[in-house]
Amino acid sequence: MTILPLNPAHNASPEALQAFLEHCRVAAVKDGHPKLVSISLAVGALDPLAVLESIFEPGEPHFYAERPNLETAISGAEVAVRYEARGPDRFASVQRFIDETLARTIAVGDVDAPFGGPHFFTAFAFNSEVEPGEAFPSAGVFVPRWQVARAGATTTAVANLLIAADSDLPALANRVWRAHGKFSQFLYRDAGGTEPMLAPDFSTHESGDYRGAVTRALRHIEAGEFKKIVLARAIDFSTPRPLHPLRMLNGLRQRFPECYAFSLANGRGQSFIGASPERLLRVSKGVLETEALAGSTRRGAGASEDAALGAALLQSEKDRREHRLVLDTILGRLAQLDLIGEAADTPGLRRLANVQHLHTPVRAVMGEQVRLMDVLGLMHPTPAVGGFPAEAAIARIRELEGFPRGLYAGAIGWVNARGGGEFFVGIRSALVEGATARVYAGNGIVAGSNPEKEFAETEWKFKAMLGALCA
Repeated sequence: MTILPLNPAHNASPEALQAFLEHCRVAAVKDGHPKLVSISLAVGALDPLAVLESIFEPGEPHFYAERPNLETAISGAEVAVRYEARGPDRFASVQRFIDETLARTIAVGDVDAPFGGPHFFTAFAFNSEVEPGEAFPSAGVFVPRWQVARAGATTTAVANLLIAADSDLPALANRVWRAHGKFSQFLYRDAGGTEPMLAPDFSTHESGDYRGAVTRALRHIEAGEFKKIVLARAIDFSTPRPLHPLRMLNGLRQRFPECYAFSLANGRGQSFIGASPERLLRVSKGVLETEALAGSTRRGAGASEDAALGAALLQSEKDRREHRLVLDTILGRLAQLDLIGEAADTPGLRRLANVQHLHTPVRAVMGEQVRLMDVLGLMHPTPAVGGFPAEAAIARIRELEGFPRGLYAGAIGWVNARGGGEFFVGIRSALVEGATARVYAGNGIVAGSNPEKEFAETEWKFKAMLGALCA
């Protein structure tokens, strides 16, 4: 990426902006390829979700991810450049697209600010191939035309433009100039209405028999086919009126401030939203962070019951065994890249609004030759959402669950121009389209799992999701 020592805020005018874009067009003609032009500006404090609601268009792709308790959020809308991939090479293909795009990028402004510069919003489905008619591809990545992000007290707005030999520079300059004025003094537009998202008479439907699926999975475990498999349920609900995915997302981020609140729209009227508790990986300044999150129980009605449930979880042989499978697999996959994972010997508790999990953070120093997508390709899917051994377990999931997962339990996140980024697992999620939505919840099944208890645990997860979506 070429970073020019220009400050767009100095001598700012439509004419100066058009002259700069003309310089970029000359470079594109000389290079024989379009240039991605990225303009970053620090702006006054903004709420990225409120901004996205204000500019929301059902026919345009968008991306949103937030950790409310950490005061970080990033949003992007519309498309400057995009790419799709499929098959076992999809992670490497996306990395090549990112590298090729950055090699043809010109960046100016507050590029070094938090979330400055172009960001590549990326989603990988659970499987390397998706079935016909699914809402999202096996791997999709795009750089948004408009990006707004907050890190603590700092808000950064980014405009990304693709400049080619035949680009209409006056129109592009005018669009960016108007956006600059808008973000400098943003007027939020009401997304519409304050009534609950789901009417009291909304209807639900579930295909399949989850208890039966768990029973069949236990037979496969007993036969030695695999040691663990993660099975999910999918409940479809419909309402008398269309659902607004970003308003539903607002309910999720308020209910689960310690989770990743996220929304990904494909631009064809379908959005994948959720509040995921599970970080897949984060890379920043050469350090990788990930975690093992497996083994769970409900929250108690009071402090004493909550503590007792947590203590029982920490002492549960079945849950500790499930958790260790996940942790050992993560450490083993990091070792394949000569990364040494650092982790505590015993798990702690991660308490969320509705459930508590066994949790072990993992940290590793990245080698100079290791890229984020190299790690992501080995890490996804972890045994926390797939099973162990992975190949045998994943081969049975579609048959036992009875529905295509799509982005459920997939890898969702972003990569920046410096090679850093963050990805989370697409669980505690829903696929929204018009007046319908499909909500997902799953559990890890190991020897000793009880079908009734596993069903009850997914009910807790569904209850929390539906409660937030109704808020």
